[in-house]
Amino acid sequence: MAPSEPLFKRVAVIGLGLIGGSLACAIRRNGLAGTVVGTDQREEELQLGKELGVIDQSAASIADAVRGADLVVLAVPVRATRKVLEQVRPALEPDAVLTDVGSTKSSFVTDVEAVFGGLSPYVIPGHPIAGSEKSGIRAANPELFANHKVILTPPDDVSQPHLARLKALWEGCGATVLTMSVAYHDEVLAATSHLPHLIAFSLVDTLAGEDENMDIFRYAAGGFRDFTRIAASDPVMWHDIFLSNRDAVLRVIDHFTHDLEQLRTAIANQDSATLLRVFSRAKAAREHFSKMLSGQAYVTNNSEKQVTFRLQPGGAITGDIRVPGDKSMSHRSIMLGALADGVTEVKGFLEGEDSLATLQAFRDMGVTIEGPDDGFVRIHGVGMHGLQAPRGPLYLGNSGTAMRLFAGLLAAQPFDSELTGDASLSGRPMGRVADPLRAMGAVIDTAEGGRPPLKIRGGQKLSGIHYEMPVASAQVKSCLLLAGLYAEGSTSVTEPAPTRDHTERMLAGFGYHVHRDGATASASGGGKLTATNIDVPADISSSAFFLVAASIAPGSDLVLRHVGMNPTRVGVINILNQMGASIEILDEREIGGEPVADLRVRSAELQGIDIPEDQVPLAIDEFPVLFIAAACAKGRTVLRGAEELRVKESDRIQVMADGLVALGVETTVTPDGIIIDGGQTIGGGTVNSHGDHRIAMSFAVASLRAEGEITVTDCANVATSFPGFVELAQGTGINISAEGAE
Repeated sequence: MAPSEPLFKRVAVIGLGLIGGSLACAIRRNGLAGTVVGTDQREEELQLGKELGVIDQSAASIADAVRGADLVVLAVPVRATRKVLEQVRPALEPDAVLTDVGSTKSSFVTDVEAVFGGLSPYVIPGHPIAGSEKSGIRAANPELFANHKVILTPPDDVSQPHLARLKALWEGCGATVLTMSVAYHDEVLAATSHLPHLIAFSLVDTLAGEDENMDIFRYAAGGFRDFTRIAASDPVMWHDIFLSNRDAVLRVIDHFTHDLEQLRTAIANQDSATLLRVFSRAKAAREHFSKMLSGQAYVTNNSEKQVTFRLQPGGAITGDIRVPGDKSMSHRSIMLGALADGVTEVKGFLEGEDSLATLQAFRDMGVTIEGPDDGFVRIHGVGMHGLQAPRGPLYLGNSGTAMRLFAGLLAAQPFDSELTGDASLSGRPMGRVADPLRAMGAVIDTAEGGRPPLKIRGGQKLSGIHYEMPVASAQVKSCLLLAGLYAEGSTSVTEPAPTRDHTERMLAGFGYHVHRDGATASASGGGKLTATNIDVPADISSSAFFLVAASIAPGSDLVLRHVGMNPTRVGVINILNQMGASIEILDEREIGGEPVADLRVRSAELQGIDIPEDQVPLAIDEFPVLFIAAACAKGRTVLRGAEELRVKESDRIQVMADGLVALGVETTVTPDGIIIDGGQTIGGGTVNSHGDHRIAMSFAVASLRAEGEITVTDCANVATSFPGFVELAQGTGINISAEGAE
């Protein structure tokens, strides 16, 4: 829909080739300017532009086009920019926006500074990431920029109102606008656009010179045609680009040449391990190529998507299901498999974004990992000292577990590393692992308040310590034990209450002894890990939503298969049983050192209880959905000693209380817990999950006992921890739909 008032009165487009013509056409079609004036040194193109309706007016000279314009767009070959700017300068209005569409930004800025004597706040370099092998005014397409990115590289002192108008203009043409620095733009484009074009030109030229060139092109498959299509691009334009962005292009050519030589050597030496490592790493990166620009190669950024759950009230829970694999164990299986000698095979791996981020981080450190393929992963371990320096920061998405465990693992590596995450993870405290690691000899820098990113200095010698944990945390314990594998002497951790012991059990499974003495776990440095096979049990935290759902919904009868029953994780079952739940534990068995069972749960009349404090650490992640159970129970439920809930993905005590109030359920929040009087009516309403997957899923469960429709906003991160939740919930009887999900 066109704006009521055009963004610009008069737009001058200098150069009516593919990009300039398409932009002029898009501005006209979308009513973004009062008048679009075009000029081009080719008279026939200018006339054609007028005849085809690409522009409103043609101008005989650059000065005539620019005079009176409040936006001037240079769409000329990069190496013609300075000459054109010299003609623009005398006619340019004092507060007009001056921009361009060139593929290199440093050269444009250099030319502007040379002609104007500096960079004004109204000069905003731009680059639409769109194009075609076609050129000229006949190729002008007003839809060219739809669903494409446009990069703007404004100066530090840019006029914000002018920047906002230029951004709105590009968005009005259907583009997504990003901003970055000039230097970063040129580095990124050298890697993602300029180098591929150079390779395509070079490859076609090389093959055209081969003796059997006709057959090479005759029998070429679709992949060859797709890759070399860009060699049909405008030679003059690309000649200009390479010369203008010389330094960045040379850097990326040198990098590529070095890596290509490594592949040549691997083929010559029949080095299958190197080939498999490079190819599997590249395949994984390619599958999420949209994240390559920010070094987040595997992870899709769900937080950018707006997902809303809509839930109709009522329903009964029935079926026979297996929820996805345990996230804690999926993380650890990759970590220990990577550090082991030999090949580790993992079944039941959780293909959620957090676990995939861990997997990609190890690929970035030189570990060959095949899969995941329907939960199956094969890890070619590199041994305790085989990790390689990553090329950039290791991006860990939304996973606090991964970041804290990686901190311990990387503290003793010979190379520097940096751990980053999404906006949610970047706000979470990491001092509780950084401080004890520093006591062991690690050098770690954090952002303000001990928050990510974590910058870890390599080459540090660690010494074992004894650490008394002030707050029970499996993540802190695991971090220090992993660092202890590399430390001199013994590292021991005493916990104030039992926490999950997956790290200790899995280390034992890989042949590394962890000594347990009451509340203290200890490991000595200098050992080695031996590859093993792991069958990851279904996640009890994910099962908890269905345990509560079947307990509170009348007429329910549900079987959950292959659920992990680690004694440090069964707090949710213990608490529900104390509340009067009907949970049968069937076919108990042990797989890979971890106890597993099938669970049958049927609806029951729950009673409010004082939750025993010794169960709190054993159910710390399950409390959001236990709050729903408490709201549906008869009588009062009291939780104490759960301060850790306030520093999870959200302040889970307050966010759950706010959500319950939104549905008409009153609670009393305390510093370390909550008091919930059960039996209140759960009404309809809107709940903000604050991007916390467990909050979102808990209120999905609440709908079973609600009297009206519940809307839960900000649910994108559910896919992070529980892929397939919506489909599984629908299949068992929850009336849920997800809007905005892929």
